[in-house]
Amino acid sequence: MSTDPEDPALQESLEEVWYLKEINFQPTADSPSRTVKIVTQNFNGPCSFIAICNILILRGHIEIQPPERTTVSYDFLSQLVGEYLLTSSPDDDTSAALSVMPVTRKGMDLNPLFTGLMSFRPGGSGGELKLFEQAGIQLVHGWLADPDTHEFQVLAKTEDYDTSVNLIVEADFLTKGKLVAGNNAPASPGADTSGVYELLTDEERHRVQDAIIIRDFLDRTQSQLTYHGLFTLASVVQPGTLVALFRNSHLSVLYKPTSESDGGLYTLVTDQVFLHESSVVWERLEDVDGGMSSFVDSNFVRSSPAGGDYAGHTGESALAALEAEAAALSLGDSTDQELARQLQAEEDERAREIYAQRERARERELALRAQREEEARRALHSGRSDRDELRKAKKKGDCVIM
Repeated sequence: MSTDPEDPALQESLEEVWYLKEINFQPTADSPSRTVKIVTQNFNGPCSFIAICNILILRGHIEIQPPERTTVSYDFLSQLVGEYLLTSSPDDDTSAALSVMPVTRKGMDLNPLFTGLMSFRPGGSGGELKLFEQAGIQLVHGWLADPDTHEFQVLAKTEDYDTSVNLIVEADFLTKGKLVAGNNAPASPGADTSGVYELLTDEERHRVQDAIIIRDFLDRTQSQLTYHGLFTLASVVQPGTLVALFRNSHLSVLYKPTSESDGGLYTLVTDQVFLHESSVVWERLEDVDGGMSSFVDSNFVRSSPAGGDYAGHTGESALAALEAEAAALSLGDSTDQELARQLQAEEDERAREIYAQRERARERELALRAQREEEARRALHSGRSDRDELRKAKKKGDCVIM
């Protein structure tokens, strides 16, 4: 069997097995703390399905047995979720929700609206939304335009991500490739467009102007979270509530603990890099880019992970932290210190390998997205500008598709 991490067959087999991590969780201030096992994510695993499973696990709606189990597969989890849907909603038609579950292994077409916290417009039959609805899980996002800005008035016309991208592609065709031509794209309609802009009708000019505003909004909000959206999430999500958060083409578990006096928001850390980091359970959602985020343990006390690039630590800083802790504890045995360094180095190397694989996958996805946008522009140029053709050329990600 191949051991090359880039081998498609090996990667597919690894993605089918997810490790479990034991954490403590206290749903409300009045309820007792429970020990549960959450599902961690490796490579480009199905984050949407994992998020759904983890919310049901934390709520106590499904339980992974036996207690000594260390890994799970999609088949195992889908059976648990399917049984829960059927027993919790015996009088409802769960066919749409059950039929979309296999799709979650590769991606979900959620298509958020920039004007509503809980607004999504997926393509197809909408089975995605039925899955969340019948599982009793609220789906939210913070990719919101501020109503007090001019861009909100423009985005209120297109509303969702799909329609906004279609308008950009159409405007790029109208300007003969000037709009999405990288560094050559005009910053305004009056920029150097080789006379193309002057040849447009008034209606076409307005569409190009709107497309430029939308393109600027998408460029500035690549994390798919705005400060207006973050503040809205903080005010809408109630203490003790677990919801599914769409962000960075990814679904995660968002939680507002009842013990937090400042109304903080936290996302469940499911990256497999932290499988053995017992003190890393939640990540505080501080800003839109994640630069100020911090990790906390099950009691929402700030943690000090031993290492891992996801935590913002390099191998050297993680080793320095380990050495400082060792000195503070007066560890005089040099052999133990050397063993600690060796184990930490191995863990850091493993974290770097996983991160590098994730980055390579992301680069491939970006290249594929650029290719499909170019195909969409060419399709428009040849006259095939109907919505169905554009949707075929849009980005299709491995995790959550917008």
